[in-house]
Amino acid sequence: MIISSKENKPISNMIDTTEINSRYNGGIYRRFIKRPMDVILSLVAIIVLSPVLIIVAILVRINLGSSVLFKQKRPGLNEKIFTMYKFRTMTNEKDEKGELLPDSIRLTKFGKVLRSTSLDELPELFNILKGDMSIVGPRPLLVQYLPLYSDHQKRRHEVRPGLSGHAQVNGRNAISWEDKFNLDVEYVDNVSFIGDWKIIFSTIKKVFVREGISSDTAFTMDPFRGSVKKSNN
Repeated sequence: MIISSKENKPISNMIDTTEINSRYNGGIYRRFIKRPMDVILSLVAIIVLSPVLIIVAILVRINLGSSVLFKQKRPGLNEKIFTMYKFRTMTNEKDEKGELLPDSIRLTKFGKVLRSTSLDELPELFNILKGDMSIVGPRPLLVQYLPLYSDHQKRRHEVRPGLSGHAQVNGRNAISWEDKFNLDVEYVDNVSFIGDWKIIFSTIKKVFVREGISSDTAFTMDPFRGSVKKSNN
């Protein structure tokens, strides 16, 4: 056993377990209430919004062709990969080499409307029902970003990704990646019933006023290229 020379006590007994308990215990809400609440809210939303889902699906088919849904692999809880569903907002236009054109060209006016109103996100309700996602949590990002995260940023995967989250109601695409990840980890450390409902109500408000949809340089968020401060591992 390693002994502390200063106080002659085992180092293992000197470790503060408060952070560990807060990170993995999560309280009654996180362990027993959050998931059932997700199931109930997503099911109710799917039923209530079913006419909207049908209408948007028809409009996507008319404006963008098939398929109606955009499917993409994303990392979820504990970095487990799942298939996320969204309504398509881009065309499948390709260049002479058969490669897809840049997003800025393929994103249509109709697609911009879907994104600005967040209607393209509605199929994620089925991801929530399946257990891939939560109503509230860090947004699921691209799989190719996984090797780029610092140890601190990886902590965003300690909870299920969300339809909306702490970063989305505090800037969404209009804030930097660093700020976004810090807000994600802040959420992980402070998951609570009241906090989740504050985010839900803030999300509804921001959808109507269409805040934070785009960054300073693009309608969509600029690609994440890695952190300035890397992991020490």
